[in-house]
Amino acid sequence: MNWIRNFVTPKLKALISKEVPDNLWHRCPECDQMLFHRELAENNFVCRHCQHHLRLKAVDRLNLLFDDMKYKRLSMPTVVHDPLKFKDLKKYQDRLKEARHKTGEQDALIAASGLISGRPAVVAVLDFDFMAGSMGLAVGEGLVQAAKQAIMNRAALVVCTASGGARMQEGILSLMQMARVTIAINELKDYGLPYIVILTNPTTGGVTASFAMIGDIHIAEPKATICFAGRRVIEMTIKQQLPEEFQTAEYLEQRGMIDLVIHRKDLAEQLGITLNHLMNNMTTVVPLSLN
Repeated sequence: MNWIRNFVTPKLKALISKEVPDNLWHRCPECDQMLFHRELAENNFVCRHCQHHLRLKAVDRLNLLFDDMKYKRLSMPTVVHDPLKFKDLKKYQDRLKEARHKTGEQDALIAASGLISGRPAVVAVLDFDFMAGSMGLAVGEGLVQAAKQAIMNRAALVVCTASGGARMQEGILSLMQMARVTIAINELKDYGLPYIVILTNPTTGGVTASFAMIGDIHIAEPKATICFAGRRVIEMTIKQQLPEEFQTAEYLEQRGMIDLVIHRKDLAEQLGITLNHLMNNMTTVVPLSLN
């Protein structure tokens, strides 16, 4: 009987499994290095080895952008859930329940108002953890509400995108949100208020084809995938191999599709500089909740 293999080893494994949670370490998808969860959070979920930008939770994005992490969450409008009574492998209602349990949010958009470098701003963030940040009725209505709040506050509207596109379970109703949100943003611009888009990985489909690409300024995180159709679909259509860096933030910046590619640690500062330039002649209106 091998007592080390049969007795000591199982005891050690049992001890380690009880004392060390599984989520203490994360593996970087780019360089394959192991990252300690606390250090990763302190570095805004950027790999310290290769500077790869991992996905940032929607609430963490608000904390990153607003001054002193102070802001007021906006109440999202109530919409009809499962308007088409859709079912694929699962009922749409069941998918919604799972996503709400996973994220603690009612849908894929959260929004808040506050100050960025002293300038009033409304920030709307798509949560990729909620059904891949897909755009349905709730997201469209939420963005319209965010634009109205920005107009009311005489504030800039900042939208952070991370999405797989329109939500297929809502069919044509999801595609209608492209037009609705575009109209709301054009109304914001009629008031002379800035609209800035922060493109994060990934931003695709109907989101890219609508509100993600009509900003006054487009800022992207490094190596973010930004596209309408995926690489494989395009290659199959044109029967050609695309460049390796195709559809990355850097590739689009070189071709004038976006304005800046900014490291996450510099994002809040650069956004503040941009807002100060765009809103230099505007009277600052401090949201009531921050007075």
